[in-house]
Amino acid sequence: MTKKSSPRKMNLYANLSHKRKTKKDLKARKRAEYLATLPKHPVKRFFARMHPRRVAGYWFSRKGGMMLLKIVGVLVLVGVLTIGSLFAYYRRDLNSIRPSELAKRVQTTVTKYYDRNGQLLWEDKGDGDYKLVVKSDQINPYMKEATVAIEDRDFYNHRGVSPTGLARAAFNNASGGSTQGGSTLTQQLVKQVFFSDESQDRGLSGVPRKIKELILAIEVERMYDKDQILTLYLNESPYGGRRNGVESGAQTYFGKSANDLSLPEAALLAAIPNQPGLYDPYNEAGHEALIARQHKVLDSMRETGKITQKEADDAKAYDVIANIKPQVNTNENIKAPHFVLEVRKQLEKELGKATVGRGGLTVKTTLDLKAQEAAEKAVATGAGMLKNYGADNLSLSSVDVKTGQIIAMVGSVDYNKDIYGQQNSATSPLEPGSSIKPIADYAPLFKQREGTNYAPGSILKDENINSIYCAGSTSSCSLNNYTRRFYGNVPIRQSLAGSLNIPAVKAMQINGVEDSLKTARDLGDSSYCTDNNNAGLSAAIGGGCTVKQVEHTNAYASLARGGSYKPLAYVLEVRNASNEVLKKWEDPKAKQVVDPQVAYMLSSILSDASARSITFGSQGSSYGFVVPNVWTASKTGTTENGNGQAKDSWFMNYSPAVATGVWMGNHDGKPLGSSDNSVVRRVSNDYTAAVHTQVYQPAKQWTPNQQITRPDGMKDLVINGKKDIYPSWYDQKTAATAVKMTFDSVSKKKATDCTPEGARVELSVTKTTDPITKKDAYIAPDGYDASKDDDKHKCDDIKPSVTVTVTKSGSNVTITANATQGTNPLTSLKISVGDTVVADVPVSGSGSYSATTTVTGPQTITATLQDSALYSASGSQQYSP
Repeated sequence: MTKKSSPRKMNLYANLSHKRKTKKDLKARKRAEYLATLPKHPVKRFFARMHPRRVAGYWFSRKGGMMLLKIVGVLVLVGVLTIGSLFAYYRRDLNSIRPSELAKRVQTTVTKYYDRNGQLLWEDKGDGDYKLVVKSDQINPYMKEATVAIEDRDFYNHRGVSPTGLARAAFNNASGGSTQGGSTLTQQLVKQVFFSDESQDRGLSGVPRKIKELILAIEVERMYDKDQILTLYLNESPYGGRRNGVESGAQTYFGKSANDLSLPEAALLAAIPNQPGLYDPYNEAGHEALIARQHKVLDSMRETGKITQKEADDAKAYDVIANIKPQVNTNENIKAPHFVLEVRKQLEKELGKATVGRGGLTVKTTLDLKAQEAAEKAVATGAGMLKNYGADNLSLSSVDVKTGQIIAMVGSVDYNKDIYGQQNSATSPLEPGSSIKPIADYAPLFKQREGTNYAPGSILKDENINSIYCAGSTSSCSLNNYTRRFYGNVPIRQSLAGSLNIPAVKAMQINGVEDSLKTARDLGDSSYCTDNNNAGLSAAIGGGCTVKQVEHTNAYASLARGGSYKPLAYVLEVRNASNEVLKKWEDPKAKQVVDPQVAYMLSSILSDASARSITFGSQGSSYGFVVPNVWTASKTGTTENGNGQAKDSWFMNYSPAVATGVWMGNHDGKPLGSSDNSVVRRVSNDYTAAVHTQVYQPAKQWTPNQQITRPDGMKDLVINGKKDIYPSWYDQKTAATAVKMTFDSVSKKKATDCTPEGARVELSVTKTTDPITKKDAYIAPDGYDASKDDDKHKCDDIKPSVTVTVTKSGSNVTITANATQGTNPLTSLKISVGDTVVADVPVSGSGSYSATTTVTGPQTITATLQDSALYSASGSQQYSP
């Protein structure tokens, strides 16, 4: 059954349709009536419609009003879409810029260097702009209030962008007033951090930057609170010259922290960021403008109710310019400058120049400031002595034995000295002279080897070897000792302690030059002879080759460590501005270069004052060589310039705790006025005494008279009557052969045909073959010289003579000896009756000497005469009662 539509509903639809049609017809009729009033020609009709009355009538009509609303609505929609599109477009460029990274970008760019105990050595502000960043509670409230008052009064009310500020700036600029920026303090922060390179672009091309700035400012306000934003702004803003950040300005201009700023000082700093070039306090031409700006800051603070009128007036009356600190050099106040700058150089190599150049690093170095001060004091004392020795420069390096860390470094007599003060002689290549001998000659010589092994008691004859040393030389060549004499068959203990050259050269020839240089480099002298591949045997005495003092000192530290090497260390830890660790020292595993017994033998020799006396005499037990209550092993070194003139003087020493090297010379390589080593010994002595008693003893890292520990395996042997130490692998049988030899007991030399029987003595001597000259060498007991012949006796010497007469007197007998002296003085006369000596008569020369005694029965009476050369004579007479 079909349902019928409601008549009422049909009537409703019919009415709506009728009304719509009626309305449409009315609109058409009115339009027709309007067109009927216009000319029919199209051009005339267009101008008629554009008549002002008709246009005004249209826009003021209801229809015109509706049209205007539609147009405005469309424009607003288009504007919103356009701005949204621009924001979306430029946001793509901001993907690499996160507002959350803002705080990370506002970081200190000053690198601070500290000693091992946290003492500040230097603030490196770099070569460009720098900033010191502090926390909010480290900034004086005056500084915050002054900045807000002058830069952005609405700071605490807006959300990053201030429409009223933009409008005010636009109106002011359009009306011809002074150019103003409508940027909020937040926008300025964003511009400084993210768009500093583009900030000068104020044309149409700067619009994209401005849009990005607005976007980021809004987001920064969403992510940070107002105090955080203000603190970031104060830490980032420019305060004249190279100084960014309020802390940089406060320290530079007023010598105080930003937390301690007074009202006039805070107002002055707040005035600078507006035009930092003009308002730079060190720009005298801008002082008037700067003070005017400061007064404006104070007025703004008063207007905003932050200070009273009296406070403003008092601050204006204060002569703040007169209290600005003088401008200083970037390296002023640097402590241990040669060391710190060397650390920076090392970090540039390891971390890269870009990382170091950005700054903001906190570098904890190995230096001990107390040790450094002791070193500088010792060098200053030595500097006062230099003129007496024809020198002008000194350097000192000191290394902690246990770790290889540098604890003190003085690169010159004075870092501020013109021409050469900033040259670091501690890291410069210098010829080491004889100070290289323990490292390059005897350390490899004492190593265990097949065949003959060597020890402190071994002999390397000190003799003329020019034919060997100078072989192939086309120039004048000779090899001598410092004393210009030869010492013959002396043990290595004396050769090294007395710094004899010939035995050292022989040692290198036994080792081979390559092995000698390798051992030296492995022990720490890594640069030794790398500048001269043709040095040959001259490298044995430090000639023609260079080494860096700090490396040389570490090589001696290797001996103190028992022959194990650790690399030099300058830095304990490096952190960046975000407190991330970039580098941290970890105690490296030591590399055993030579056996501990080898190192101990060298230490024994270098600490032996009596062995040193062969060339140094009593000086070998004076200051430097012997430091009161500090056991040390020491070695000198002197280099010559080829004309027999000394040009470098060295003194190296070490204890179980510290190794130290001292150098003296002229900065331009000129010869010294004296080869005397008093200056370097004095510097070393003073520093060594101080560093042990003032640094290591209080830290319980050293005790008075502490010595190097004797390693297992060392043995004491008596060879040829001389006691010395030998390594566990030393075999006396392979080193020498025992033979008999007759000596003259007067001269202590080999007996000859002219040696009288009474002066002859047969001794057991050691026969060795010199490894270089291939000549046999005989080593006699102590006091005897198997290398020379008896020179006390000559075959034409006149021998003494004596005759005897006997006179009886009652029961007694008077015996008279008539003595005649020969070539040598008489020393004794003995009168015997049979086998009994009845008188030992002192004699002084030719003459008659008598003795009275009782003689029973027949006897042979004898007088025996002897002189100082042990020539003897006898005379006798038979006696019967």
